Amino acid sequence: MFLQSLLLRQFRNYRHVQVEFNAPKTILVGDNAQGKTNLLEAVALLSTLKSARARRDRDLILNDETIAQINTTLKRFDNPVDLAIALRSNGRRTVTVNNETCRRQVDFLGILNVVQFSSLDLDLVRGGPDGRRTWLDTLLIQLEPIYADLLAKYNKVLKQRNALLKEMRTRDGGNRPDPAQFDSELALWDAQLAAIGARVTLRRSRAIDRLAPVAETWHGAISGRTEALQMRYAPNVEAMSDPEVRDDLDRGKQAFLDKIQEKAIAEHYQGTTLVGPHRDEIEFNLNDLPVRQFGSQGQQRTLVLALKLAELKLIEEVVGEPPVLLLDDVLAELDPKRQNQLLDAIQNRFQTLITATHLDAFEQDWIRSSQILQVKAGEIWAEAIGSRKLF
Repeated sequence: MFLQSLLLRQFRNYRHVQVEFNAPKTILVGDNAQGKTNLLEAVALLSTLKSARARRDRDLILNDETIAQINTTLKRFDNPVDLAIALRSNGRRTVTVNNETCRRQVDFLGILNVVQFSSLDLDLVRGGPDGRRTWLDTLLIQLEPIYADLLAKYNKVLKQRNALLKEMRTRDGGNRPDPAQFDSELALWDAQLAAIGARVTLRRSRAIDRLAPVAETWHGAISGRTEALQMRYAPNVEAMSDPEVRDDLDRGKQAFLDKIQEKAIAEHYQGTTLVGPHRDEIEFNLNDLPVRQFGSQGQQRTLVLALKLAELKLIEEVVGEPPVLLLDDVLAELDPKRQNQLLDAIQNRFQTLITATHLDAFEQDWIRSSQILQVKAGEIWAEAIGSRKLF
């Protein structure tokens, strides 16, 4: 797939800009806080409908405006597709495909596939499990757009169950609850949490099963085969680690219910749900040692680079076309060896949008084969030999 154009109106610091992409690689050059990352964020929104940098749509809209617009035309399987998102300060969105409004978000997802790699991704290894779960969920939504609905249902049940647990804790004053009353009031949410949670865990586990061997191969190539990477999905419901339980949804649901019963008293005292995929972990080991605790910064960077290259490969394999790659200021975080490995892996195989404060990190061949865009204060210029053009 290939982004042909991108239109931004009143998005972040862009009043009105339209960019035509005419090369497999586009380098966005400019000082910090000029809008380079904002442009990549807009492309990511067209893919996942989520921003890693803003929780509210109003934060994505230019100051004093009430609506922002993101439009793109992309070529997918050699056919043009028009995508558009209208963001409103009241939180109401409109998404369209080929000028037709989508009634469900799932009808918009999965059309534009992207892999994002930024300096923030280094926290994927050294940060908390929530970031790793979000990373995996974002990948899964691109592989299986219907997963977005499943995850939303799980989060809704989790929120309502937590609200009930807090209400019961307040009502009982922290005293030991009556088991019969506890079971009666939570039975509905227990059943839904178990049924949906088992499906979430199943899909996440299968995604790691497919991603792990690809990431391990890339990691071996980058590290010179001096270290062996092991990836594992570690469910909070330990019985789900057994494929025979995990792949049988009835057995999986029962495993959840058993764990919920086991944690019933603790949940009442803490007023929160202690069982489910919202507490799962993705483990990364090098030579059987946890990378988070024992890995050097170089080892962590190698691991994240291997994961991103594996994402590219897996999405291409599942979707049937190479995804668009978004690289946000990552070259500054990688040493020259890893920079070269990343750039060599990309070549012209993936359309790549990459931000940088200068061009020094790029070989001349890369620069000559790339479209160079200058970004300053929400305006974009196309740089060419002997000319400048403002979009």
